[in-house]
Amino acid sequence: MTGKIQNRALSGQVALVTGAGRRIGREIALTLGRAGAAVIVNYNRSRNEALSTVKEIKACGSPAVEIRADVARPAQIRRMFGAVEKRFGRLDLLVNNAGIFFPVRWDQLEEEHWDRVLGVNLKGPFFCAQEAARLMKRRKHGQIINISSLGGLQAWPDYIHYCSSKAGLIMLTRCLAKALAPEIRVNSIAPGTILLPDERKSAMVKSVIRNTPLQKAGRAEDIARMVLHLACNGDFITGQIFPVDGGKSIL
Repeated sequence: MTGKIQNRALSGQVALVTGAGRRIGREIALTLGRAGAAVIVNYNRSRNEALSTVKEIKACGSPAVEIRADVARPAQIRRMFGAVEKRFGRLDLLVNNAGIFFPVRWDQLEEEHWDRVLGVNLKGPFFCAQEAARLMKRRKHGQIINISSLGGLQAWPDYIHYCSSKAGLIMLTRCLAKALAPEIRVNSIAPGTILLPDERKSAMVKSVIRNTPLQKAGRAEDIARMVLHLACNGDFITGQIFPVDGGKSIL
């Protein structure tokens, strides 16, 4: 979907999406831009993809800018939010989407694996939220949405480091919701199996789909629409976790 849309419910608002050059983050950024928000597209290594995302948001009629920052490094986070304040003077929505996901057997997990995953998946969202909250509290308004995972609710033995980081992000969501209320709302969306079109053909994926109550995998758009719903309609919602997983969390 390209071009302007009729319902620009977020017109005049400013949103920052981490890890927004690719996959789910890209779709979230595009969806917010189509809804009228000015969007900061954060990236670390995916510069070309981030530039493409910015170009598409601008084609929708919304302002957009790309900012490089490794969210595992608080100094880079501070610089990013300083640039946001200088450019826009406000922030209404932070989507902590950046994440790392890779399998390692329990007996082969090393310190560097833990440091990489916790740095991006848990430490990064906290320091992004800390900087965002400082901007939001000046206007006594704002919302933070953390993209966690079904892996934060279920035990996946080959992803102990990842599951632990996402379970931590879920608890961080609840703690921040209390700490930042009543001005700032904090919620989390926990995606299940989300696939791009070219990822739907493997035997493993087909097995996952068969074992999902709705018998299908999710799309990046499913997560983006949930972000948009909370951004537009979540005035009485905070501290909540929303699985978007085809029902897999109930198994």
